[in-house]
Amino acid sequence: MTYSGERTDVLVVGGGPVGMAVALDLTYRGIDCMVVDAGDGQVRHPKVSTIGPRSMELFRRWGVADAVRGAGWPADHPLDIAWVTRVGGHEVYRYRRGTAASRPAFVHTPEPDQICPAHWLSPVLSRALGVHPAGPLRLLTTVDRVLPADDHVEAVLTDRATGRTGTVRARFLVACDGASSPIRRACGIEAPGRHRTQVFRNVLFRAPELRERLGDRAALVYFLMLSSTLRFPMRSLNGGDLYNLVVGADGDRGARADALSLIHDALAFDTPVEVLGDSEWHLTHRVADRYRAGRVLLAGDAAHTLSPSGGFGLNTGIADAADLGWKLAATLNGWAGRHLLDTYDTERRPIALESLNEANTNLQRTMSRELPPGIHLDGPEGERARTEMAGRLASSGARREFDAPQIHFGLRYRSPAIVDDPGVPIRQGRPDADWRPGSEPGHRAAHAWWEASTSTLDLFGQGFVLLRFADHDGLPAFERAFAERGVPLTVHRGGDPEIAKLYERSFVLVRPDGHVAWRGDDLPGDPVALVDTVRGDRGEAASGEG
Repeated sequence: MTYSGERTDVLVVGGGPVGMAVALDLTYRGIDCMVVDAGDGQVRHPKVSTIGPRSMELFRRWGVADAVRGAGWPADHPLDIAWVTRVGGHEVYRYRRGTAASRPAFVHTPEPDQICPAHWLSPVLSRALGVHPAGPLRLLTTVDRVLPADDHVEAVLTDRATGRTGTVRARFLVACDGASSPIRRACGIEAPGRHRTQVFRNVLFRAPELRERLGDRAALVYFLMLSSTLRFPMRSLNGGDLYNLVVGADGDRGARADALSLIHDALAFDTPVEVLGDSEWHLTHRVADRYRAGRVLLAGDAAHTLSPSGGFGLNTGIADAADLGWKLAATLNGWAGRHLLDTYDTERRPIALESLNEANTNLQRTMSRELPPGIHLDGPEGERARTEMAGRLASSGARREFDAPQIHFGLRYRSPAIVDDPGVPIRQGRPDADWRPGSEPGHRAAHAWWEASTSTLDLFGQGFVLLRFADHDGLPAFERAFAERGVPLTVHRGGDPEIAKLYERSFVLVRPDGHVAWRGDDLPGDPVALVDTVRGDRGEAASGEG
C-alpha cells in the first residue's frame, strides 16, 4: 500500500466509533474520505456499552441501527439499574427499565437506547464503512506529521504492516485521535481540565454462572455500596458472562489490591471468575478551547472528555459527527456560506460543556453518597437502613443518570446560522421532566410518526427540509431562493393535526442534521436572506478558509 500522490476530500484521523461516524455521515452524503487508525480494529477491553437514543437515531440515518440492535444483547435481559450492598447481596434500590423486548415505545424517539459494547460496535461500524481496499478505513496506519496549508492539509502516513510511508492530500482533516490528540496539540489548541483528575481501574472479567445465580435479581448495572473503592458500577457487557467492574483507584486498596480479590469483594457469593483485563485510567474533564484551526477540525475525545457517568461521552462525539458532516459536505459541494464551518465550534462546544457538567454532577452524586454501615446488616435494623437509603436515592435524582431526555434531546444550538423565534423566550436552565422536543429553533426536530413506519426524522438528512402545515402563495419564491443558491431543499406537506400541533408553527425549516433552522406561521418576505443565514453566509469573520 502506498500513499504518495493520493488525494481525498476529508482525512479522518482515528478509527474509533466517532471517527467512523464522521466517515459514515460523509459517505452518506457522497463525500470522498479516508479514515486511518493505528490499531488493528480489535477492541480488547470494551468500555462503551450504552448507545444513547440520539446516537441510535443517527445510526438509523446511516443504515446501521438494525445491526447495532442485533449485535448480541439479549432482548430478555433486564435493563434495570440496581444499587446493592454487594452483587447478589442486599438490594437497596432498583430503577426498573424493563427489557429491550418488553419496554414500552418511547414518546421522544423511534430509536431507544441500545446496549452494544465497543467490541460489538466497532465491527458493526467498520463493516458498514468498509476496510481498505473495499472501503475508506485503513488500519495499522499511523499519522507521522500533519502539514496544513491554505487550501489543503497534507499528512505523512506510515503503513505499519509494511513500513512504507507516503503522503495524502486532503481538503480537510478531522482529528478523532483521542483525549491526548497529538493533532490538537500540534495546532496549539488547549484543552484545560475543568475538574479534578481522578484515577480508576476497569476490571474486565468472565463469570459464566453469575447470571443464572442472580436469577430475577439480574440487572444491567449494579452500583455497589460497599466502600470508597467499590461504590462504582459493575456492568453486564453482553447479558451473559462478561462484566466490567469500575474500581476507585485513588486509595491504597483500590490502587494495589489484585483484581480477583476486588471481584470477590464485589460479589456476595462464590462463583467461578476469570480475570480478562485490568487497566488503570485517568478521568479528565476537558473541552478544547476551539474546535477548528483552519482546515483541521476536532471531534470526539480530541475535542472533549467527559465522565462516563450518564453515558454522554460517546454520544456527544457521535453528535459532533452529525453536525460536522453536513457542514463539510456543504462546503465541499459549494453551497455553504463563508462562515458555516465556524458554526461547528459555535454550536458543539457549548453542548460539550453542558454535557460535561451534567456528567460530573452524576459522578459527584455517587462520590458524595454516604454509605451507612447499617445497610449491610441483616434483620429489621438493616431493613430500616436500606429503606431510608432507598428514599435518599430516589429523592437525590439517582435515576437521572439513566433517564435524561433533556440532555439527549433538549440541548439547543445557538449560532448565526439559526434564526431564533421571537415569539418564544429562550428557555433558561434544563427542561423539566415533562418536556418533549418540538420545533424550537436550534433543537433537534421532534419525532412523530409521519406514516406507519416513517418517523419525521426519516424525512431529514440529505438537504434542508421544509415541513409545511398550511398553504402559502410565497412557496414558489421560497423554493426558488434555495435553488438559486444551490442549497438542496425538499418540501413535505403535513396533514396530521397532531403533528402540526407538536411542531407549533405552520412552516418549519429543518437542517440536514435534523435540527430546526427557522420556523414561522408565515413564510419570510425575503427568502434569500433566510437562505443565506441558514447556509452560514452571515455572521462573524471566519477562523479558517472554506
